Amino acid sequence: MRIDPIIPIWLMLILCVGMAFLKRRKRSAYIRQIAAIIMIFLINLRIMVPSSNVETSVRKLDTYVLFVVDDTISMLAQDYAGDTERLTAVKKDCEHIVDEMDGAKFAVITFNNSANLISPYSDDSNFAKSVLDSIYPLDSLYARGSSMNVCIDVMTDTLKRAKEKNDGNVVVFFISDGEITNDDRLKSFDGAKKYIDGGAVLGYGTKEGGNMYVKSYYDDRKELLEDTSDYPYKPAVSKIDEDNLKKIADDLGVDYINMNDGSALDKVVEKSRGTAESTDKGKTIGYVDIYYLFAALFAGLVVYEFFDMRKKVIK
Repeated sequence: MRIDPIIPIWLMLILCVGMAFLKRRKRSAYIRQIAAIIMIFLINLRIMVPSSNVETSVRKLDTYVLFVVDDTISMLAQDYAGDTERLTAVKKDCEHIVDEMDGAKFAVITFNNSANLISPYSDDSNFAKSVLDSIYPLDSLYARGSSMNVCIDVMTDTLKRAKEKNDGNVVVFFISDGEITNDDRLKSFDGAKKYIDGGAVLGYGTKEGGNMYVKSYYDDRKELLEDTSDYPYKPAVSKIDEDNLKKIADDLGVDYINMNDGSALDKVVEKSRGTAESTDKGKTIGYVDIYYLFAALFAGLVVYEFFDMRKKVIK
């Protein structure tokens, strides 16, 4: 059994005690008054009991959505909407996309030193959100610089496998600040274009850049990341590289959106949703409300009181 109170229990207790002090003269009437107060309290608790016959309705979209997320240390730069970490904004925006495209199949690739498919396509949107929320960069001790080239093969293969199923749109959201810090030259992404029906490249960061704070080796504190390429050391600064991001968007045949003004995102999401939508209905184990039982008893008491008062008025 579980409860889901409409009004906080402590507040309802105060209200019920207050109603109980408004004592009616006749003993039988006061007993009915107490019974009504108990029913009100129980209705407010919203008591739910286990059931193996709970109806479910799951929306299905004919769409495959692939998130390709840069989780290099530069995504910790604090230059989103003031001093918010880029990665914090990424997670919030990805959750929004998942909610708007609920019913689609979601997959997640992350890339840093290498690219990894950390979640294959699944229609479980809650699982997709939990995977996205768990993303965090490699420890700075192991990071070897940023390059978006590492994700090309894994991304293309994942898009291709979805396209070959031939049962829905294939959408990609490529998410990065566009920085390349390991002297690589950006390679072409156009090999993936033929497998894509929609999506966007989402850019995070500013031209002014932001400092990065990484987890300390010794405790839970965060330490300012320093640029150790020259002495004396200075705070490391990461800046968005929109030229790289726009080139990737052009190669993939999708829009580029600077997420400092993400107002265009919803239009892209709506355009990428696909056309076929269906609903799968079934039964599952869950909880069902029984407040209506107490509501029926309360309604019975109210009806009784109405006729009792009417009878007294007629007399």
